[in-house]
Amino acid sequence: MTDTISRPTATHRILPNPDDPRLTERVSGIDQSGAPIETAVTVERALTIFLNSQEIVTAMTIGDYPAYLALGYLLNQNMLRTDDVVTGIDYDEDLAVVVVRTERATDYEQKMKKRVQTSGCAQGTVFGDLMDVIENAQLPRAELRTSWLYRLTNAINTTPSLYLEAGAIHGCVLCQRDEIVAYMEDVGRHNAVDKIAGWMFQHGVTAEDKIFYTTGRLTSEMVIKTVRMGIPILVSRSGFTAWGVELARKAGLTLIGRARGKRFVALAGEDRIVFDQDLAYVAEESSKHRRKAAVDGD
Repeated sequence: MTDTISRPTATHRILPNPDDPRLTERVSGIDQSGAPIETAVTVERALTIFLNSQEIVTAMTIGDYPAYLALGYLLNQNMLRTDDVVTGIDYDEDLAVVVVRTERATDYEQKMKKRVQTSGCAQGTVFGDLMDVIENAQLPRAELRTSWLYRLTNAINTTPSLYLEAGAIHGCVLCQRDEIVAYMEDVGRHNAVDKIAGWMFQHGVTAEDKIFYTTGRLTSEMVIKTVRMGIPILVSRSGFTAWGVELARKAGLTLIGRARGKRFVALAGEDRIVFDQDLAYVAEESSKHRRKAAVDGD
């Protein structure tokens, strides 16, 4: 087993790598006319996460950044504390196992019996006591300039990604002002956000001036995880759930959905938005970059 995390450079950031041969396979089939085709499909792999000696969960993932995924999952499930000292992260590719070791002794046997199944794809779960995160939230003051938002959505849509290569994938992006800091993809959006949370924890990246973007729905799970990370602004190209909106309002999180082209809708934390962009100079979204959510809002 070896530690898979490396220290970042001063200009370090993470972007999707759709050319990674481990992440897709070529599959033959036929199209609507019966003609033979060959297309790229996204690969799913099982990854079992341990915290010290305790098996926590087996997740279906594309398999990149297993250490970040494990760290972020444990953080967002409130099993790993932000002040914990991580003494090692061991990953065995053959066994598909990652073990996070901490200085603090841990035992979450009882906690693991109390779960809430979420609406996240690929079987997302949160533990019930995470609702305390919403009740006790003290998110930092921050601003979101609409000029940043429009530049960000354009940059994210035009960045080469596994979605554009093969589809069947969600993306989550950590941003600062109008710059992409970390862009992760996975078969479940909760996996993508967990990988970003793990990356932030490992590299000491602060949250108070960040914006979080997701291609998926703005559900209760996404709101809880964003608030737990301490990020004050959550943006999606997709739509909302009622509970997601309710929790965002309780926590004081800025919640923006349906962000496509010139359009967006804010349903919580509107006071952080600074309208500094002349819409006459904003282009509509190109059809070649549209995802499923651009059609049905899901």
